[in-house]
Amino acid sequence: MDRALYIAMSGAKQNTLNQSARANNLANVNTTGFRADYAQSRAMGVFGEHFPTRAYAMVERPASDFRQGPLIETGRRMDVTIEGAGWFAVQGPNGEEAYTRAGDLSVDPNGRLLNGNGLQLLGDGGPVTLPEFEKIEISRAGIVTVQPRGEAPTAVAEPVQLKLVNPDPALLEKGEDGLFRFRDPAVQQAPIDPNITLVNGFIEGSNVNAVKELTDLIAINRQYEMQVKMMKKADENDQAATQILSAQ
Repeated sequence: MDRALYIAMSGAKQNTLNQSARANNLANVNTTGFRADYAQSRAMGVFGEHFPTRAYAMVERPASDFRQGPLIETGRRMDVTIEGAGWFAVQGPNGEEAYTRAGDLSVDPNGRLLNGNGLQLLGDGGPVTLPEFEKIEISRAGIVTVQPRGEAPTAVAEPVQLKLVNPDPALLEKGEDGLFRFRDPAVQQAPIDPNITLVNGFIEGSNVNAVKELTDLIAINRQYEMQVKMMKKADENDQAATQILSAQ
């Protein structure tokens, strides 16, 4: 009975983890530039020479869905999205370089160029900080130009090139903060890709398929209920066996 109980218990636990992944995807269905997580299950044997017949279910997140999300027109001057493959380089919470598709940009009172998540964008010379300006333009090549406040319309501050990168997606993994970084800790930065172009006046929506995620979530919940029933049945069988042995 312990084998059936163990398998059902591990299955229920992994169903819960799978539900968390699906629920996180659904929670970010309206998050700008969000990339959905894949989840898969497989059977894993218990390690050790004393448990060759034991197996359990394991849920893992092998990768993220790198397909482009829908383009949403905003008409806002500072909303930009990457056309095709590529990433905006931003300064992560710990000061490290990280990557995102969120291009809903703004400038804070200190002149820092931020996206909608409050992360400062990186340029070819480091974190982007702009002077006070009357007008700002972001070209398709990712070059930011501003007309300084109080200057003539023809005056332009030194342009800043946004750091747009396009590393191999197989080398990237998503952290709990939703940002992408290199799987290999030894690799910290990606080079600028001059072939990346931006689309102005648009933001990229989440690539989460809400209908599929909801359907999968319902199916996983049914699997969880089945595992719980299996645990109850194993317990009932164990109690019945105990009563039979006690009667002898």
